[in-house]
Amino acid sequence: MTQQEYRACFTKWAQMSEERLEKLCDEYLPQKAEIGQAARYSLLGGGKRIRAVLALSACELAGKPAELALDYACALEMLHCYSLIHDDMPCMDNDDFRRGRPSCHKQYGEATALLAADALVTAAFEVIAQAELSPESRCRAAAVLAKAGGARGMLYGQELDKKYEAQSATEQQLLELHAHKTGALILAAVELGCIAADAAPATRQALQRYAAELGLVFQIVDDILDVTSTTEELGKPVGSDEENDKTTFVSLYGLEGARHLAQHHNESALAALRELGPAADFMERLATDLLQRKK
Repeated sequence: MTQQEYRACFTKWAQMSEERLEKLCDEYLPQKAEIGQAARYSLLGGGKRIRAVLALSACELAGKPAELALDYACALEMLHCYSLIHDDMPCMDNDDFRRGRPSCHKQYGEATALLAADALVTAAFEVIAQAELSPESRCRAAAVLAKAGGARGMLYGQELDKKYEAQSATEQQLLELHAHKTGALILAAVELGCIAADAAPATRQALQRYAAELGLVFQIVDDILDVTSTTEELGKPVGSDEENDKTTFVSLYGLEGARHLAQHHNESALAALRELGPAADFMERLATDLLQRKK
């Protein structure tokens, strides 16, 4: 797969997800309610759709058409968006901008933003329940999404994130934080794709190892960009980690050390894919793309 082919494939799957999300919004998030408007504002307001693309890619790698995992991928994007709305609110990170626009609570007010986020997470499970896959598949997908988003996954990571605003974190504590806050939904993406495809255990296990490493790469690069990028480039505030004296991979290791660490985890992600052969070419290029991203 050439770089041009990779970009074309990524764009196709991201666009496929975007179009399906719009249709699901019409069904589950009607605009007659302000919370529906606010939810759509955040969900359809940009984003790279990396998690959705991962789910579709995992499904295809496992031998089934990517479209089979589309509703699972969109449900994951809904849950991810709900977490971003909450993350931006004053009681959490208190960020006024997301993806170059006012964050949901700045645009609609805190109460409406809170309800919009709740509408998204509940709609996510309704989407899974109505997906055109077997009852067993839908049950497994719902369990994966709930675990990834709950107190054993992303929410625990958010708790740790708040905890380590008030005290410094060690490397191991930082790894635990981000394995939950960022990594849980990236891991869920490949798991959902595998469930849709009824993937072989060896394929699923290799992709789980890949996703665990990829989640760390994503977060380390996020920490780097908070220091090296601009608000205009990222579409959200930068420099807040240092202002809040927050422990990050950059504060622990410096910029060059963080870059080396990201490279190390990227290499581990690629190593997990080797047993899957040429079929994993897209995911290999995705890992490198995320390592080199500028926003």
